[in-house]
Amino acid sequence: MKKSKKVLVGGCFDILHYGHIYFLKKAKKLGDTLIVALESDENTRKLKGPKRPIHTQKQRAEILKSLKFVDEVILLPPSPDYKLLTKNIKPDIIACDPEDKLLKNKNIYESLGVKIVVIPKIKSPSTTQIAKLLKLD
Repeated sequence: MKKSKKVLVGGCFDILHYGHIYFLKKAKKLGDTLIVALESDENTRKLKGPKRPIHTQKQRAEILKSLKFVDEVILLPPSPDYKLLTKNIKPDIIACDPEDKLLKNKNIYESLGVKIVVIPKIKSPSTTQIAKLLKLD
């Protein structure tokens, strides 16, 4: 029996947009199971600013779960231990974008037997740009 290949991605995914969809579809094509580690509201605020997130973590999880190419969503706590999370999930691949902070510690994840795959960004308005246009930020 062939082992299922797990792909792990992480992020805030606040206002879902085309760039997110593109990234998640590309990540799914790398394996059989796509797992999204979803940042907490508190961590999203630290990363994106005091008026964010627009949607709560539970709302963002529900939106992501509705996508046919997302197999599982894990709700991260406010101060996640990404290394422990990776050890527990045992993904074959972690997919990230070129600006991901994870790349600074790439060797830690590779020492756990995880392959890091960088998915290039595409030209698409970001959540921050969309929030500003809607005067939500």
